[in-house]
Amino acid sequence: MRAFLASLLAGLSVLSLHAATVAPVLAIVTQDQVSLRASPRDSATQHALLTQGDTLEIRGERADYVQVYDHRRERAGFVRSTQVRRTALTTDDAPSLLAVMRFVKDTPGSESLGIAYTAAYLKAAPPNAIDAEPFDILGTLADRLAFRASNASKAQESMLNAQVEAASAYGVRMKSIERDGRIRLCYDGEAHRRVLALSTDATARARAAVSLTASDCIDPALLPADRRRLDDWRLEVIESVKSTGLPDYMKNRIELRRAAIWATATFHRARQTVYAEPTREAARRAMDAFAAVNKAELTDADQSAYADAAIRVNAVRPALETISAAARTRLTISTATGEPGQTCVSLRSATNNEQVLAKQCTYGVVWANAVNVNAAGTALTLAVQPLDGWREMWVFKQGDAKTWTIDVLPPSSATLTPEVGYVEFAGWVPGQAQMLVAREAKLDQRYKRSFELVGLASLSTEKSADQPSSLSTFYRWQDAAWKRNTLALR
Repeated sequence: MRAFLASLLAGLSVLSLHAATVAPVLAIVTQDQVSLRASPRDSATQHALLTQGDTLEIRGERADYVQVYDHRRERAGFVRSTQVRRTALTTDDAPSLLAVMRFVKDTPGSESLGIAYTAAYLKAAPPNAIDAEPFDILGTLADRLAFRASNASKAQESMLNAQVEAASAYGVRMKSIERDGRIRLCYDGEAHRRVLALSTDATARARAAVSLTASDCIDPALLPADRRRLDDWRLEVIESVKSTGLPDYMKNRIELRRAAIWATATFHRARQTVYAEPTREAARRAMDAFAAVNKAELTDADQSAYADAAIRVNAVRPALETISAAARTRLTISTATGEPGQTCVSLRSATNNEQVLAKQCTYGVVWANAVNVNAAGTALTLAVQPLDGWREMWVFKQGDAKTWTIDVLPPSSATLTPEVGYVEFAGWVPGQAQMLVAREAKLDQRYKRSFELVGLASLSTEKSADQPSSLSTFYRWQDAAWKRNTLALR
């Protein structure tokens, strides 16, 4: 913790002033775009443009201006006294500093100011009086500042960049994550780690765990081994927090994050041994966590997290499926190891197990139990998951010449690159070369779910609806096992 505090207080180097200096010795800028001028006049030359949260050493006063020195920019000058707040950083100042911190914690737009006050409080408060609360406030402010800076408009960009720079002067580190051509700022989470280490407050610990385990701030360029280690750590963090006693909205956030991370753990385990018990156990944990969510208590801000968790959990749901007896009597699927990292899938007739009707290899996870065969034995669907949170469907079809082909049906046909998604078999239409399919994917920060009637010949969508009840053929012929187990009908 000492190293973290030293980093946080680095921006307050002005506080190394002689102990006998008459208070107040520090000025915290409280507004954005404050001019540091050469003399105490509005018409004087502007040396620098300050932002809220900047700390200045006070060296005197003239009229309604304060004479200051900015150590970060190495500039001296004058600022209006109404644009700064003063503190001597004595133990007597600590309660008032904490009061301001508590206020700005819930005041959007004052994040860098709150971070400056947090650093000042940690300098002023007696060491034995510092608990987890200032770190909880600091983490909340840093997360919100990163979010605002990532979503800033052109008009807000320069102001928020200045606030991020001011926060960085106190050791609050942000990292840039590039995803789908966009840059997002993410707080590195050091204050949240302090909360988990120090706090006994369940809600504060839950906030910290949710922030530390966010998937949006994972670098997509991580190597698979590094990503797995990170996901194992995320699982440890979220499992260290219990949802008992939390407010309903916070309990939902914990369970949603737990469900999403257990779904990721299922995928990682399946890449090693697809149907080993640890894989099934991880899938069960993901399903149980999602089932624990109280949908009636979801906030508007949690709707996207709910959809994301549903997609991720549904993507690994085939880990819990079993092949129906009817399917075994027509066609069978077998898997074998191909090149390093590959799984090769072979389709065989149930009556002639020696003959391979079709074969294809993949680097993804083959859910060999998620098999569905039509009544005529001329088509078979298989769930394959090439990526975490992304499940495709392979369709084996028999042609007129008794030859078999394999087509891949993705979760979305959009030209944009979806982030997460699944497509799953939902039923066969008797007497027709058609099947029912459910799809859901995240596209450009929006979630789209559809229930479709798909022609087997071309795998093109013939009819589509956002609810099964809106598509009579789908509503009539949907598979009972699919309807019982899927999360698409949540």
